[in-house]
Amino acid sequence: MSWSISLGRLLGSEVRIHLTFFLLLLWIAMAAYDQGGLGAAIHNTALVLALFACVLAHEYGHALVARRYGIRTPDITLLPIGGIARLERIPENPRQEILMALAGPAVNVVIWLLLSLVSGGAIGLTLPGSMSPQTGFLAQLATINLVLALFNLIPAFPMDGGRVLRATLSLTTDRVAATRMAAVAGQLVAFVLAFAGLSAGNPVLVLVAFFVFIAANAESHDVAMRAVTRRLTARDAMITSYESLSPDDSCEAAAAALIRTTQHEFPVHEPGGPILGFVTRNAIFKAMVHEADKSAPVRGIMISDVPHLPVGAGLETVLDALHKGAPAVAITTTGDRMIGYVTRENLGELMVLKGR
Repeated sequence: MSWSISLGRLLGSEVRIHLTFFLLLLWIAMAAYDQGGLGAAIHNTALVLALFACVLAHEYGHALVARRYGIRTPDITLLPIGGIARLERIPENPRQEILMALAGPAVNVVIWLLLSLVSGGAIGLTLPGSMSPQTGFLAQLATINLVLALFNLIPAFPMDGGRVLRATLSLTTDRVAATRMAAVAGQLVAFVLAFAGLSAGNPVLVLVAFFVFIAANAESHDVAMRAVTRRLTARDAMITSYESLSPDDSCEAAAAALIRTTQHEFPVHEPGGPILGFVTRNAIFKAMVHEADKSAPVRGIMISDVPHLPVGAGLETVLDALHKGAPAVAITTTGDRMIGYVTRENLGELMVLKGR
């Protein structure tokens, strides 16, 4: 994720933190200092840091259960609104998805129980908006973990509770329909959360609502797309009529091709030779605006890390390759000669043509 820095690797996953997280810490510290002085600022800042350690444990709950089903978690990112474990895929077995979704809140419940025992069973009810040094640190942290577990179980897809809802619906209907219903439920809950956040003056709750609304729609679209791709191959989606560039062509020549055609990306290869990479529209724009030498060859701005797949590869495999960040997937023959390519845009067009 952009605007994030790595904190290292733990249990096979890279731990990252988004830079906006430090803005949250600054806001918490300044608000506490304004109300209670230096002691309150230190107390609340430490509490937020401890809370996000618990959020990280929550995400590792998901990651470790996913690993049990052979699903890797490349990285976990901490954001001001919580954490995101980036899984290679979501299990399509409903029972596996339920267990994986519940693993995160279960970790918070265990933390709540342990902290409650350590603090003598005195569970404080003071929440982040009104924290003070008078309430026990461990009691506050215990309460927040319980609230975090219950909040994540709200049936707002793609939150944990929403995933449980989707998996439960998948037991009696197909996954696409179940995802669509769970996404609609999640977006309705997002409206409620946004209203509550605006009414209470809680910007974090509004951000969570926005994330839920956008993410629900995005994942519903992705599941529908995958349902279509399982029935098709790369041959059904690839672009076969296109204009290519030579690695020695200038950036000016690439800009002229961009104006002359409707392409957003251009394959780069020698005549009759193997594919070397792609030059994207954004790279051409950047080169024409910022580069002093417009006659520089496009080999300097092309993306060379491009997946190659055979024409008979399943379209779901193509989609997975695109999700890794490549601008296009080259469809090649056994001699590595490109006969076409697939982009996200023409996959979307295929979805429309197939009625999704």
